[in-house]
Amino acid sequence: MNGEVLSKSYPPPPLCRRDMLRYAGCRGEADGETAALLEDCLREAEGKLAYRVCYRELAVTICGDICDFGLFRVESRSLAGNLKGCDTVLLFAATVGVELDRLIARYGRLSPAKALLLQAIGAERIEALCDVFCREMAQERGMALRPRFSPGYGDVPLTAQRQIFAVLDCPGRIGLTLNDSLLMSPSKSVTAFVGLTAGGPTVGGCTCATCEKTDCLYRGAL
Repeated sequence: MNGEVLSKSYPPPPLCRRDMLRYAGCRGEADGETAALLEDCLREAEGKLAYRVCYRELAVTICGDICDFGLFRVESRSLAGNLKGCDTVLLFAATVGVELDRLIARYGRLSPAKALLLQAIGAERIEALCDVFCREMAQERGMALRPRFSPGYGDVPLTAQRQIFAVLDCPGRIGLTLNDSLLMSPSKSVTAFVGLTAGGPTVGGCTCATCEKTDCLYRGAL
């Protein structure tokens, strides 16, 4: 069972300023100047973000560390463990568009503080989009979703990006491209595997609580 590639656009998800400030490296409450600058950046970014997703449902077979999706295989112990017990997986790519990258590049020269906050806004926006998409998919199918796994997380090889882009036609579907160094453009984009399962709660991406990197700048309060 390998479904067709589908595409969707979404309205802006609810904002989480706390996460934006955390992505910007702020600990605790922001001071008045930082909070005001964040609001200024949000106003400037408003209307420049495009919330787009393309996705495909694939059958998956797990054999040891090999995850066989029919159209391609990925060798990863962590991904195999995450998808254990799943017969199908959602393979998806999401982006908030290129206009934010242009704003970040502009303020990288004019105001590094604004550039940093725009980066943080982009990080929060793409995660919020992925969460909305995953919740919707779970509701449509009446199933729970495993934590989403992206290339580069754990031992999932970055080279899996090439197969994902080929299977989803990301450039044609949502304008998302991959360069020879495996970097995506627009930069505020995500590709991920999400296992479908009959039991258990629907969850989002891999969280700080499940990550072994305890010295990460972006680690949330646990």
